[in-house]
Amino acid sequence: MCTSVSFNGNHHYFGRNLDLDYTFNQEVVITPRNVVFELRNGQTLSSHFAMIGMAVISDNYPLYFDATNEKGLSIAGLNYPKNAFYQPDEKTENSIASFELIPYVLSQCTTIDEVKSLLDDLIITDVAFSPEFPSSPLHWIIADKHAAITVESDRDGLHVYDNPVGVLTNNPPFPTQLFNLNNYRHLSAKTSANFFAPQLDLDAYSNGMGAIGLPGDLSSMSRFVRATFTKEHSLKFQTVEEDINQFFHILSSVWQTKGLCDVGEEHYEYTIYSSCCDTDTGIYYYKTYNNSQISAVSLHHENLDASDLIHYPLVTKTSIHSIN
Repeated sequence: MCTSVSFNGNHHYFGRNLDLDYTFNQEVVITPRNVVFELRNGQTLSSHFAMIGMAVISDNYPLYFDATNEKGLSIAGLNYPKNAFYQPDEKTENSIASFELIPYVLSQCTTIDEVKSLLDDLIITDVAFSPEFPSSPLHWIIADKHAAITVESDRDGLHVYDNPVGVLTNNPPFPTQLFNLNNYRHLSAKTSANFFAPQLDLDAYSNGMGAIGLPGDLSSMSRFVRATFTKEHSLKFQTVEEDINQFFHILSSVWQTKGLCDVGEEHYEYTIYSSCCDTDTGIYYYKTYNNSQISAVSLHHENLDASDLIHYPLVTKTSIHSIN
């Protein structure tokens, strides 16, 4: 289960929590402009926009969890089990395997409007990358600094929804998640007046009582509500550094701690990493479960005209700054 957020402060930021009970040994991966993508429909993307994000490299191919291109367009794939439906393999120009969608979009689009045009009549197929990496049931959030959309391939076809909150979690389908926010329209960052019984002397005995009823469990529907509430009320600051720190606090509101989500056989889902890409600068920031220090990798510090992938292993060892 995962959560992804698009957020505007001094810059535009895009990131996510990856919540699983196992790790893929993912890395921060930069795909320069001349890395060749051989699509399963027979097409070749030999020259394209550079991109940076979190991925697993297999057979010199970046299987991205989330990524941002050099023009500031971002996309993340989130688990969407029992709802995702991919079409049988069709080697046509408008057919793309699910694992190809992130590089396919980021390689050639700069804005959400361009993405919508690219996705028109697109077919997402169930072609697996390999026996070791079968198709994953996903849906996607795609964002630039002005707008966000959600893309879901369901049994009745491909749906592209405007995403006015810039948040995505997992099941149920996005329209249901968005409608569910109506049930929380009474919540506020401020403590409300006594509407329950004005004739009674009911004490506002604590700060934060305006948010009583905000769900605190780990389910995807609750995380969608909590992340949206947190993001919508989050302050924006004077510096990029403060905004980045604030972005990680938004993600931490839906952070999963080991031991709280038992998925069976002594496995526990937890937040493997949290990421925040400053899409204005191309710097990809991240934290891992065992290392809460923010690490950074810059897209533009590399040769973006290269033809080989560039990758950096994650910093996962706990680091403690001792004062005395």
